[in-house]
Amino acid sequence: MSDEQKHQSGAPWRNFYGRIHGKTLNQAQKEYLEEDLPRLSPGPVTWEENPDRAKLDLASRFEGKPVWLEVGFGAGEHLIHMAQSYPDVAIIGCEPYVNGVASCLGHLRRLGGLDNVAIHAGDARDLFDVLPDESIEKAFLNYPDPWPKARHHRRRFVTPEHLEPLYRVLKPGAEFRVATDIPDYVRQTMEEVPRAGFEWLGECAEDWRKPWGDWFSTRYEKKAIREGRTPHYMTFRKG
Repeated sequence: MSDEQKHQSGAPWRNFYGRIHGKTLNQAQKEYLEEDLPRLSPGPVTWEENPDRAKLDLASRFEGKPVWLEVGFGAGEHLIHMAQSYPDVAIIGCEPYVNGVASCLGHLRRLGGLDNVAIHAGDARDLFDVLPDESIEKAFLNYPDPWPKARHHRRRFVTPEHLEPLYRVLKPGAEFRVATDIPDYVRQTMEEVPRAGFEWLGECAEDWRKPWGDWFSTRYEKKAIREGRTPHYMTFRKG
């Protein structure tokens, strides 16, 4: 890669297509981001913090707990539910949308905080760079940006650019869950995820109609159901 294709920090040039900012944050949300986000970091992830891309010491950061990962946690509803349900597990949430991160931080503050949650407010690809191989025991992708236009399908998470590093950081036998209400996202998921080395843990289409026993229905899912879209729940395992 030429120097023109890199940032001054040394980071590779990665196009990012999703929203980062929404409506103006209120003062409380600004305080959450300034005061709470730094201490919830999983470690040095950004190229400015970690130009050598040294791997994170997850064992020290999370006191030896098993580590799970949620990519694109939105407002953090599912992330917080899982952290409360599994206090002996640490969960890293990754979300570039600042307004969603602020909402999640507000929820955490109202709960008095959870010591098994970490947040990377940025691109999942930067996090994948610094996660050790075979360090994550379970991963979640819930209602990702559908990018409905055909020419934008390459922007979806279920593409080799994301699935290959996800496969690398997952432990053998780790579970990867995908929830979506978009039929074409189901199609692409069922094509690309097995191609990346994962096994679908289902035998027929009916298997993806039933949510997981510990599933938490988010506001996005409830809206999708009200508008007549059908949720799909797909479970894969790293071979």
